[in-house]
Amino acid sequence: MAAEPTPLAFAPGATQAVIGRFYEWAATTGLEILIWILGGLLVIRFIKWGAEGYAARLKTQFDSSDLIVQSEDAKHRRALVDVVAWTLIVIVVIIEIIRILVVLGVPITGLAGPGAVLGAALGFGAQRIVQDILAGFFVVAEKQYGYGDVVSLSVTGGAAEGTVEDVTLRMTKLRTGEGEGITAPNGQI
Repeated sequence: MAAEPTPLAFAPGATQAVIGRFYEWAATTGLEILIWILGGLLVIRFIKWGAEGYAARLKTQFDSSDLIVQSEDAKHRRALVDVVAWTLIVIVVIIEIIRILVVLGVPITGLAGPGAVLGAALGFGAQRIVQDILAGFFVVAEKQYGYGDVVSLSVTGGAAEGTVEDVTLRMTKLRTGEGEGITAPNGQI
């Protein structure tokens, strides 16, 4: 009686062929993807390092001065550096994603139509986020308030008073006199 082969049995050498193709992929395409990811992470880290270094330098200048509060110009420059760093990081991530798709052989030109539909859907669905970012841009660009300012903001659903701890394109973070943290989206201020 002959033994019947199982349906999941591999032919002799098939396992070595699969492993060989995996090693070939890992040594070429996989290595290129890994290098792009590591390069992107290094660029992002460098951007963060530069922004943090600038913020530390501003803090050191303030601590060594006789000023009670930071100047409006220093607060504006810090907020502007944070916004530029965030924007550069987003650009690096987008470039990384596109490059990895190209390395994987995904036709980027074929993604133009679905990308437009997705962009329109996100545009309608993310109106609040776009509103927050545009309002945040004008808060930073017009120097309406900055780090360390004591503000009273009229926010949708009430009022928020406190010291500004952080200003980004998306939101403003306040700390009240009682120590409570308040996060207010810029589009609702």
